[in-house]
Amino acid sequence: MKFINKLFALTLLFTTVTFAQPKKTKIDGVIGVVGEYVILDSDIDLEYIQLKAQGVDIKNITRCELFGKSLEDKLYAHQAIQDSIVVTDQEVTDFMGQQIDAMVEQVGSMDKVIKFYNKKDEADFKSYFFDVIKMNKLTSQMQKKIIDEVEITPEEVRNFFKEIPEDEKPVFGAEVEVAQIVIKPKVTEEERKKVIDKLKEIRQDVLNGSSFFTKAVLFSQDPGSSSNGGYYKMNRKTPFVKEFKDVAFSLNEGEISEPFETDFGFHIIYVEKIKGQEIELRHILIAPKVSNEAVAEAKVEVEKIREKIVNGEITFSDAAKSSSDEKETKNNGGVLFNPRTMETKFELTKMDPALYNQIVDLKVGEISQPIYDQDERGNKYYKILTVNSKLPEHKADYANDYLKIKELALKDKQIKAISKWMDEKIQETYVKIDKEYQECDFTNNWLKK
Repeated sequence: MKFINKLFALTLLFTTVTFAQPKKTKIDGVIGVVGEYVILDSDIDLEYIQLKAQGVDIKNITRCELFGKSLEDKLYAHQAIQDSIVVTDQEVTDFMGQQIDAMVEQVGSMDKVIKFYNKKDEADFKSYFFDVIKMNKLTSQMQKKIIDEVEITPEEVRNFFKEIPEDEKPVFGAEVEVAQIVIKPKVTEEERKKVIDKLKEIRQDVLNGSSFFTKAVLFSQDPGSSSNGGYYKMNRKTPFVKEFKDVAFSLNEGEISEPFETDFGFHIIYVEKIKGQEIELRHILIAPKVSNEAVAEAKVEVEKIREKIVNGEITFSDAAKSSSDEKETKNNGGVLFNPRTMETKFELTKMDPALYNQIVDLKVGEISQPIYDQDERGNKYYKILTVNSKLPEHKADYANDYLKIKELALKDKQIKAISKWMDEKIQETYVKIDKEYQECDFTNNWLKK
């Protein structure tokens, strides 16, 4: 197997065993123990059912593979407890509620969910599902702890790249750097006042005894929370916009904020509970409406900006800094940031299809015609795009592709750290494998030979 293929194969951490199957007749019972965790033969059956339900082709997935994966998960969870990693029952219960709601919505009823998991009743299913979620959370936190401790130096990246034979160096697809200038339709003061007055009216109604939950269901335009009465649970690390968090953490329990503005629109927040560093709140979001006239004016404005750039009166970068309404990109000259790679280059074959279609025919330095678009919240705007640079498909180059090479090198080092950790912890931990499964050709030394 080629060097780089080995690396990508290693990243499939869940593939833990090869294809030796147990030969004797299967009888349900305990097939493995790791620390205090037990694995049943029926757990493997359930894994098959779940994979099939997810559309995974299970023809070539052996019981040994799934058993090996389960042994790994149990070791992570066991060691998480030894390392005092805490997953609270409330955290599990909250997450379980969200997952069950999603399952019921998908299949139609709780009875169908219970039948799918082959459980006696709802209580039996919830008891089982609680344990599964808690173990999964312990597993993921333990994995994260191992990986987070791994760092890599420039010298290690250089050595990693040097060790790849020349004819096995990875090939990266064609890439582009894209910049944009966004002009958003302006909201009138009259419309802003209308929204603020409406939120003040709702706030007063709640203070007079109306239900905040009901008001949120009726009036909030936040698709993520309106059906649930505007409910969110958050702490200071929760990824909400700064303005929202500042207001939320300035309120006392039972207090309702005055209307305030974020990029999403105007809000009011009601704090239901404060539990240490965590708060439970409800909010109502109303976004001011944009008139057709404002949309037309935005188009005229972006056309004028484009004309100045094309005529050489201003550079695209300077125009973005002075005129773009997109805070995330304007100070960087409008250059788009690729969240997948943490850099400014986009691989053409992995770009968002909509963005790809908008830039695919542009030459380097060419300015697109005004494009009518909308963000993930449905807010309409006009934009112009340019391609700052294009790099054709190429074999990895240390100078030009340093960040990608660093990512590969770090992943390689993380995998080695996990492998070393696994070897050490298996030796320290009580592990028992049923004789029916001792014929499996495990990648890890579960049999401690």
